[in-house]
Amino acid sequence: MPTPHNNAQIDDIAPVVIMPGDPLRAKFIAENYLENAVCYNKVRGMYGYTGTYKGKRISVQGSGMGIPSMSIYSWELFNIYDVRTIIRTGTAGAIADNVNLRDIIIAMSASTNSAYANQYRLPGTYAPTASWEVLSEAVRITESKNIPYHVGNIFSSDTFYDDSDSLSIWQKMGVLGVEMETAGLYMNSARSGKNALCILTVSDCPLKNLTTTAEERQSGFRDMMEIALETGTNL
Repeated sequence: MPTPHNNAQIDDIAPVVIMPGDPLRAKFIAENYLENAVCYNKVRGMYGYTGTYKGKRISVQGSGMGIPSMSIYSWELFNIYDVRTIIRTGTAGAIADNVNLRDIIIAMSASTNSAYANQYRLPGTYAPTASWEVLSEAVRITESKNIPYHVGNIFSSDTFYDDSDSLSIWQKMGVLGVEMETAGLYMNSARSGKNALCILTVSDCPLKNLTTTAEERQSGFRDMMEIALETGTNL
């Protein structure tokens, strides 16, 4: 059944969804990796496609920027469209000194400054984490491809332009990188009893003043896309 944000029918979406933030990256993945891809959503320009990858039916859809946008789309996929697993394929800014431009980060957990968890009325601070089944398979595939990678904690920030200049403080806690969506995705997956993982490519190093181009962020970073797709086909 369609929602205000997605005009797909229930059977239009596969049990595994690859979810980049940028809807144009979703379009790129569908056009370059999926066979017989069919577009099931264009509402608000948030493209969603279903096709096959190495013989397995799989979907790819954009999430938009920030925890509020990610949380709307992932909540609907988990709870209305009965999606079993979402694998986010996004970009991050490196925080740790040993994480470099274009490196792969597999997010084991996601610290955040978001108040998203307040809705659950928990008597403490929730720690959003990835699903082990998906994380371990992604690590196995990454190692089989001899792609350098990092696994650890990331920071999901509600602010892109941060007036408090806090990244160096997060660096002291061993945080690998900063992005804006994963904590919300991991909380939605936990609450729904479903699976989630975030695989990131480092698109910039804010503490070193290094960056990639917009074109590379949209259609480059193929290692991340292929790790996510192959992980999804093996679940």
